[in-house]
Amino acid sequence: MARGDWDCPWPLDWQRHYRVLADLVGADGVLPAIEPGVVFEGDDLGKWLQRQSRPGTWAQLSIEQQQRLSKVGVQPVVRPTAAPAVARATNGPSKAEQAFQRGLAALTQWVEREGADRPVPRGAAVEIAVDGAMEPVTVKLGVWTSNARARWGKLAAEQQVALAALGVPWARAAAVPGPVRQ
Repeated sequence: MARGDWDCPWPLDWQRHYRVLADLVGADGVLPAIEPGVVFEGDDLGKWLQRQSRPGTWAQLSIEQQQRLSKVGVQPVVRPTAAPAVARATNGPSKAEQAFQRGLAALTQWVEREGADRPVPRGAAVEIAVDGAMEPVTVKLGVWTSNARARWGKLAAEQQVALAALGVPWARAAAVPGPVRQ
């Protein structure tokens, strides 16, 4: 067991609920469906699990907590709004959404290569592969990151969750009002 299991920075209740879920993962590596009302030793696991999957709660979890939940098959619920969903169904993603996804892909690549704690310099550019494009596309990541930070309040909740999940300090700080006691 990792040191984090014995001396974890999150609440003991969170660790206890997680351990029960991890133990329920079958030999096939799949967590069975657990609905609210499923109680184990007095704790409503289904309600706790549902709360962890909410985008707001997920964004407040530490990266390690998110990774642990992902490992057992728990992901944040993404709730698209009605109007954009209709637009996407008929016209595909908007240019703004496509640009965001390219920037997110570039930032993901940056984090994998440089680490989440290394700031992106203003002049940084990253080449990414884009579906349907023959050549890689260059994303001016420094400019994109600066714009994402400046427009944080205008980003969709799903976009904020995606940025915070990468573990970049500015996105986590903007998404996390305080420690999670879920």
